[in-house]
Amino acid sequence: MSKKNLKTNRGVSLIETLFYIVLFTMLSIVVINAMITMMKSFKETAVQRELAQSGTIVEIMSREIKKAYDISSLSSTDLVLNTKDELNNNKTVEFVLSGSDLLFKENNVLTGNLNVPNITIIGLTFTQIITTKGKAVKITLSVRSKGDATPNTENFYDTIVLRGNY
Repeated sequence: MSKKNLKTNRGVSLIETLFYIVLFTMLSIVVINAMITMMKSFKETAVQRELAQSGTIVEIMSREIKKAYDISSLSSTDLVLNTKDELNNNKTVEFVLSGSDLLFKENNVLTGNLNVPNITIIGLTFTQIITTKGKAVKITLSVRSKGDATPNTENFYDTIVLRGNY
């Protein structure tokens, strides 16, 4: 081979190598960007799911209020209900907002925390409604996510009539 052919081939090889490096870099950037977008979407979906699952807190409170026959005490962040267990024995059920956690107590014994770890309760209000036909409790619950850069807030509302007052 002549020197002229060798120099030309080396130049083409160098240009080809640079082309492949640029192409590989661009494809890598596209793939990494897609992965970052997918991870953000997954995290946002998880946060939205946890916020939606916070609605089960209201469902649990609603179920217990429906089973109750009287309200023992009620404040804006504390509700104590008189109800009966499966054997028809008297028991008390209490919902207490403690910091950013909603505690559930049966007969003054802590049963558990109703909110999930990545959710903070930012507002809880119990309002008693008394009519000539019975008693009801209005619940207002506001929750905020902890796991994302811009915390999302969700509000839940419900009004429940006590079982013994239909």
